[in-house]
Amino acid sequence: MLSQLFDGANLFVLPFWALIIVLPKWEITRKVISSPLPFMALAGLYFYLLVVAVNPESAQALANPKLADIARFFADEGAAAVGWVHFLVMDLFVGRYIYLEGQDKGIITTHSLILGLFFGPLGLLSHLVTSAIVTRLKTPTPTSEPG
Repeated sequence: MLSQLFDGANLFVLPFWALIIVLPKWEITRKVISSPLPFMALAGLYFYLLVVAVNPESAQALANPKLADIARFFADEGAAAVGWVHFLVMDLFVGRYIYLEGQDKGIITTHSLILGLFFGPLGLLSHLVTSAIVTRLKTPTPTSEPG
């Protein structure tokens, strides 16, 4: 069952990524991505997996994390599923932020969204850099008056 939940979570996020990357201007895309429901569903799955995977011993290790303890924790399939669903939720949430801000500010986001889909934080970094560059280019430079 764990494997099916893992596979289902991976498949669940793909339509949302496809919408924001392939059909960013479609009005349905904004409605779907603006909804909290996909995130609530993923967070619910995360909660379930967390309850199933975390026991008192692993909770103790997570309370005062050391790299070796985290590595042992994620060696368990249930814990790995918890971690992966965490990535899926947070990466999609960041993708949502990139998409919505790009739409609101008229900033191209395709490259940042693709990076976000595959490399999470690099997509956010790409968007922040892109946004700063576009904002700077759009801001008129003050002209000096002859004195």
